[in-house]
Amino acid sequence: MNKPEPPGARRLQVQGSPFEVRKTGVARFDLSDPYHLAVSLSWPGFIAMAMGLMAVINLAFAALYLLEPGSVTNLAAGDVLGAMFFSIETLATVGYGEMAPATDYGHTVAAAEIVTGMAFTAILTGILFVRFSRPKARILFAENAVVARHNGRQTLMIRIANGRMTQLTNASAKLGVLLVETSLEGQMFRRIHDLKLERPTLQMFPLTWTLMHVIDDTSPLADLGPDRVKAQDARLFLSVSARDRSIGAEVQDLYAYDRDHVVFGHRYADALTVDAAGRTLADVSRVGEIEPQPATGGANPG
Repeated sequence: MNKPEPPGARRLQVQGSPFEVRKTGVARFDLSDPYHLAVSLSWPGFIAMAMGLMAVINLAFAALYLLEPGSVTNLAAGDVLGAMFFSIETLATVGYGEMAPATDYGHTVAAAEIVTGMAFTAILTGILFVRFSRPKARILFAENAVVARHNGRQTLMIRIANGRMTQLTNASAKLGVLLVETSLEGQMFRRIHDLKLERPTLQMFPLTWTLMHVIDDTSPLADLGPDRVKAQDARLFLSVSARDRSIGAEVQDLYAYDRDHVVFGHRYADALTVDAAGRTLADVSRVGEIEPQPATGGANPG
């Protein structure tokens, strides 16, 4: 039976899997770290936050202009809409000439708003630059991990592909499995075991890459068949990092496979073809396509 979620629990979703990490005692939006909040929000959330802050600033200064009637020329007393428009024009340092500060109070409020607008614009521009310049990996992951025989050995395989036309270099991958275990004292806990990959690094990553872990006697998966994978609620975590030559920066990505996305007795279908001129063509749309492994055939890592 699933236990009820504690009040205030926060969820951390991992790409590719319904696996979630729930946390309590942490705030979803940490206002004490506004920079991290601004760069970690989704684009719709960031735009909504920026528009909301701009509306609050303009409303606050519009209220200040209305506090002293006559502080702004051609602004009638109680004209909230007119004060709001004047605040927007002042914040943007536009000024159309129809309304202008008329008293020392009005000049003081307008000067404060201009400084606020310049600071807000500078901060917003910097955050936009960070969000646009942040390197992102375009690595495509197969929807399912497969377990099949390869070179006569039971092997766990995950195929990934470079989803960009640019070259990725110095790629490295780490694979782990999360298992439920019981200590000698009878306490249940989860532990992540590293899974040794036959080729954890790749000097050039232009097309596809099939990561392989041989399931032998030393493997944490040695005693796990299809039924035990489900019973143990085993989950795989694959992290990949590489250097994107076009932007001169390292890109990273993380993908997870739950127990329902580990398929036994299947292999990946061919995704690479060679034309008459000897040129290799990779169809990355087939990176996750699988097929039953023939009874006498080996796994197809291509």
